[in-house]
Amino acid sequence: MQQESDRLRGEGLRIGFVPTMGALHEGHLDLLRLCRTHCDVTVMSVFVNPTQFGANEDFGRYPRDLDRDAMLAASAGCDILFTPQAEEVYPPGYSTWVQEEILSATLEGRSRPTHFRGVTTVVTKLFLMVKPHCAVFGQKDAQQAAIIKRMVRDLHFDIELLIAPIRREADGLAMSSRNMYLSESGRIEALALSRSLRLAEQFVAGGGRDADAIRALVKDELNRSGAVTVDYVALLDAETLDEVDMLSGQATLLAIAARVDRTRLIDNTILRVETIER
Repeated sequence: MQQESDRLRGEGLRIGFVPTMGALHEGHLDLLRLCRTHCDVTVMSVFVNPTQFGANEDFGRYPRDLDRDAMLAASAGCDILFTPQAEEVYPPGYSTWVQEEILSATLEGRSRPTHFRGVTTVVTKLFLMVKPHCAVFGQKDAQQAAIIKRMVRDLHFDIELLIAPIRREADGLAMSSRNMYLSESGRIEALALSRSLRLAEQFVAGGGRDADAIRALVKDELNRSGAVTVDYVALLDAETLDEVDMLSGQATLLAIAARVDRTRLIDNTILRVETIER
């Protein structure tokens, strides 16, 4: 991969990169399509990264279908599908880690303490393997996107980051590889996540600014059926991830995590008071 990237760079071509864990859906393909508009060559990686899964999480049963992923990636214009093996990414005796220590301490980091160390480490390694000029991540993993931005800044990676908007099903459910774990009834119950976000947007559009009131509104909607177990509902500055007491002109991230059918789902929206008021 490094040799191919050196060759492409030597020809003056711009390399774009989309890192994934596979089980591709239209949300992933949106990342590829965005990447193609900014680069000459698109690389997508498929690697189920063991170090970002905690104990008793779903690493062993995470969906894997490389043939299907390859077909979908090609259909969206992927030029290179990069599929390293675990022993290549983490050679025997591996003992070096990359860890962001502020943004990763909240939300997913609080619920999954070792998760972001695995994410930042594998993304760093993939950047060094692929040598991209730009990389594309999704807004659905909003905290991850903020952490990768911070890491790129702090470590002086010469890489442009692009963040693609959340791709949703027709009924509003955020696309996720883990949606396939849901039962038919759980799939319906999971709509509470996107529904609660829309209620919050409507509340802010109507003049609501108090963070406690927004959190209460969202939690009430999530708890309405009794089938959703809330992990967190957070209102944070979209860049610093500091908690917000009152919405202002800054972009505010409303992020939620909940379990449905024992499946942990996340979703979010960006609340922009100035945009709403116009």
